[in-house]
Amino acid sequence: MENIIAQQPSLNGGTHFRQPAIVRFLAHLFSYVFHPVLIASYVTAFLVFLHPLAFAGYDFRDRFLVLAAVFFSSTFLPAFSVFLMERLGFVSSIFLRTQRERIIPYAAAIIFYFWIWYVFRNQHRTPIFFVQFLLGTFLGVCGAWMWNIRQKVSMHATAVGGMVMFFLLQILTGKEVTGQYFAVALLIAGIVCTSRLIVSDHSREEIYVGFFTGVAAQVVAWWI
Repeated sequence: MENIIAQQPSLNGGTHFRQPAIVRFLAHLFSYVFHPVLIASYVTAFLVFLHPLAFAGYDFRDRFLVLAAVFFSSTFLPAFSVFLMERLGFVSSIFLRTQRERIIPYAAAIIFYFWIWYVFRNQHRTPIFFVQFLLGTFLGVCGAWMWNIRQKVSMHATAVGGMVMFFLLQILTGKEVTGQYFAVALLIAGIVCTSRLIVSDHSREEIYVGFFTGVAAQVVAWWI
């Protein structure tokens, strides 16, 4: 009972209840499984291997190369950069717990995300909505970087917010009519954002701002 009712100080000036160990474990697990650097790769894997039409003209080798390229630029390079920064002493932890520590990793991620969007933008075979998604992820990182000047917005929320809006746009533009993929994306976003409220030091405002930053980035990418 002590773990359930013990109150802990909150960084946003209030208090919150400490959750049971199993809840915190699951929250940590979901935070790792749906880490921000993995979201673009997950969406790409879905479009490449599961979506019936997105990459219909690609053989298995071409599909694998698309996923490998996105994974390398949006997952491996940002993660490896943070690892190097931690080893070289530029940041104190790979978890980037302060706004100051996030400045350089954000700048590096902006370069990597811009590059992968630029590469696929210049390949005429690439579905336009996939190019728009990559542009949205790039703009989402840029938006989170700018917000980081004022507050430490949630990178998890920014990533899943962009994912939710991408699948919603597929419905609104008639590319996906069942809504099932959007429902799954919305469920994942709810779980991830709740997990961050449980196990991180983010305030509700930082979660909301991050989520709507990701949403706005995808809207802008689609509109452009």
